[in-house]
Order: sequence, then C-alpha cells, then structure tokens
Amino acid sequence: MTIDMAAFNRSLIEEFRATGGRPGGPVAGIDLILLTTTGARTGRPHTTPLGYTLDGSPDRIILFASNRGAPRHPAWFHNLVAHSEVQVERRDETFTARARVAEGAEREHLLALWLAASPATATHEAMAGRTIPMVLLQR
Repeated sequence: MTIDMAAFNRSLIEEFRATGGRPGGPVAGIDLILLTTTGARTGRPHTTPLGYTLDGSPDRIILFASNRGAPRHPAWFHNLVAHSEVQVERRDETFTARARVAEGAEREHLLALWLAASPATATHEAMAGRTIPMVLLQR
C-alpha cells in the first residue's frame, strides 16, 4: 500500500494545529514540530511536520535530514540551506529560528543525540547511501 505523503502531511498539519501540537494516531507520543521554510526556487512558504530532539536546551532543536532513508535530501533541507530563517511551531508556540547544517565533531555529537532518541533511524544513512545532514535550529 502506497501512502500519499502530501495528503498525510496536510492532515497531520491540521491535526497538529487543532490539538496544540499533540496529534494522535500513528504519530501519538512522537515529538513533532511544524517547520516552515521559504522555497529555494519559489520563495513561497512550505510547512513540513518533522520529528525532532533537543540539544540540551528548548531553544536548540536537532533535525535529521534523512528523507526516510531516500538517496536525496528532503525538499525542506534544500529550502533552509537557501534561506536559513525558518518558522517553528512546537506544541502551542510559534517562533523564528536560524537553521544551520552541523559539520565535523558537532555533527557527530548531534547524530549521537538523535540516535539515542530515535534508534530506529540508525539504518537511514546506509539505506540512503549518503551522509545525512544534521541540522540545528537555534531560536
């Protein structure tokens, strides 16, 4: 069975906003944000629901640009590389953050934090055949 991810994401965004950031169903209990980026080519806003973890502070959000193990980076990643100012909706608050891609030892540190919180994603780099970027959002 193939899932229409665009329709799933639209539904999830609606439910996230209706429940103060606590949707149910298959994502119940998962820490989610809504990330709104500016399109790299279009300049239009794009909102994507994403899992996240924190880097020791509620103002430092870690993202894993795995695209579920696909060989290409997700569109949201290309957008935030082109336009680093993003909007974040977490639970019932919305704020502006600056995104940056972690490199070297910082990337390895963030990856370790990510994998501790989401061990099921440990196989994504091997599946993707690429180094998956670690992104840090700083409020």
